[in-house]
Amino acid sequence: MSIVVLISGNGSNLQALIDSNQPISHVISSSSTAFGLKRAEKAGIPTTVHNLQSYYKKLNATTKEERTNARNQFNTDLANIVISMKPDLVVCAGWMLILSKSFLEPLSDQNIDIINLHPALPNAFPGIHAIERAWEAGQKGEISKGGLMIHYVIAAVDEGEPLIVKELDLKKDETVEEYENRVHALEHQAIVEGTELALKTALNRK
Repeated sequence: MSIVVLISGNGSNLQALIDSNQPISHVISSSSTAFGLKRAEKAGIPTTVHNLQSYYKKLNATTKEERTNARNQFNTDLANIVISMKPDLVVCAGWMLILSKSFLEPLSDQNIDIINLHPALPNAFPGIHAIERAWEAGQKGEISKGGLMIHYVIAAVDEGEPLIVKELDLKKDETVEEYENRVHALEHQAIVEGTELALKTALNRK
C-alpha cells in the first residue's frame, strides 16, 4: 500500500503520518516554501511542488474565465501526476486549495480514494476559518461541541462521508488560540486513524 500526501504549509499532520510509519511514497506541496517539504526530505520521502500561481502566470490569466481555465488545468495536471504515482490513497493533510472535478473524477476512475482533515464536525462550518467560526459560535452559546473530522473528498466542499469524527467541548473561558491548540493536538491522532482506516478499506476492495 502507498500514500501520496498533499500539503500546503507547516506539515505537522504530515509529521504525524511520518512518525506513525504510514507508507508515504510521495509528498506534493502547493507551496515551494512549505515547511512540510523539509519534513518529507528529512524522512527521505520524494517531494514535488505544484503551484497554482505559476499557472496563472504561465497562462497570463487575468480575467475570471482565464483564471478558472488555469485552475482547471492545474487540477488536471495534478491528477495526472498523482495517477502516475499509482497510490492506493491520497491524504490531504493541510492542502489549502479546493480540489475540483478535473482532479477528483480522474482519480475516481482509477479507484484512488482521497481523504481530508477538516477542523469542524460533520455538517458544520465547511470551508475556511472553521476553527475560528466554531469557537465564535461556542462563545455565543450557539453550540457546545466543536471538533474535527477525517472525511472522503467529493466535489461538495467538506461534505464527503466522515471516516473519523472527534468532538471537543467548547469552553467559555478559553481564547481562540487555546481552542485551536486543542484542535491541532487532536488532528495528529485523527489523521493517523483516518489514514489507517481508509487504507484498510482500499485494501479490502482489491
